Amino acid sequence: MTTLNGLSGQVGQSDLAEITATVGRVRASVEEVIEGKPEAVHLALTVLLAEGHLLIEDVPGVGKTMLAKALARSVDCTVRRIQFTPDLLPSDITGVSVFDQASKEFEFKPGAIFAQIVVGDEINRASPKTQSALLESMEERQVTIDGTTYKLPSPFMVIATQNPVEMEGTYPLPEAQRDRFMARVSIGYPSAVAELQMLDVHSGRSPLDDVQPVAHAHDILKLVDAVRGVHVSEAVRRYAVDLVSATRTHPELRLGASPRATLHLVRAARASAALAGREFVLPDDVQALAVPVLAHRLLPTAEAQLSRRGPETVVDELVRQVPVPGDGGVPARPRRG
Repeated sequence: MTTLNGLSGQVGQSDLAEITATVGRVRASVEEVIEGKPEAVHLALTVLLAEGHLLIEDVPGVGKTMLAKALARSVDCTVRRIQFTPDLLPSDITGVSVFDQASKEFEFKPGAIFAQIVVGDEINRASPKTQSALLESMEERQVTIDGTTYKLPSPFMVIATQNPVEMEGTYPLPEAQRDRFMARVSIGYPSAVAELQMLDVHSGRSPLDDVQPVAHAHDILKLVDAVRGVHVSEAVRRYAVDLVSATRTHPELRLGASPRATLHLVRAARASAALAGREFVLPDDVQALAVPVLAHRLLPTAEAQLSRRGPETVVDELVRQVPVPGDGGVPARPRRG
């Protein structure tokens, strides 16, 4: 691929067609399990192609773990599930060095994080110390144990579920942990029609029993590489920076979004544009992803909490207030070579 402004290559129509076909198969497979939630499925696939991690937050029983498992099983990758509990230790996640009496040497025993898709169930039921064991792996895709660094496989994605913080036995995720999740999604209760269909189809057996891989790990890596070539114009990049910067000075927020949030927003917008069959990102892509990418990173002031104005409301208002690039951010077609 050629380089463009030193930031990315150039994606072609054949790449976009392959993305559409492969993601279409994965989407259909997941939606066989998750009834009536196309927005949640779409966001999960966007995060996958953007090389991010997904946080699924909602009350018990609405399909958080089902969505994570359905996506994991639809792709032929190595999958590990971690059930987060108060007694879970950091070494259970990352691994531990064990002394081998026969060889008289320490041998590394990999933990559950050594998989291409890691499903973390009820992540906020573990202690903050255990939660922090994911920090290095999620950001740098590696684990360091006793001074030795071990690379994680590619692709690598953490899909974590959590219950609302107000529920008994939960610990709020540290700010550094939340910031490493590219996006947060809530499943929500199904519609009456979707719930009736669920009873008809899934009441006798688990819907996951029929899920088979419809894409391979190397397919996903190829699509991820193609998504990197989606063009982001200077105007759209500046718009993303302006939107994120506005969260840092908003009077109702005591913690705004980080520079990592800006990077995640642009990466997710690239994936969203590719899924829409476009070679370039529009401001619409940034706007559509602003709430799921930014809101979970923000901390409201005490006054905002008392007035029940959450970060989602603030981000929605900023999307309406921050000026959009006058030309719509549509670039001239990049030249090859």
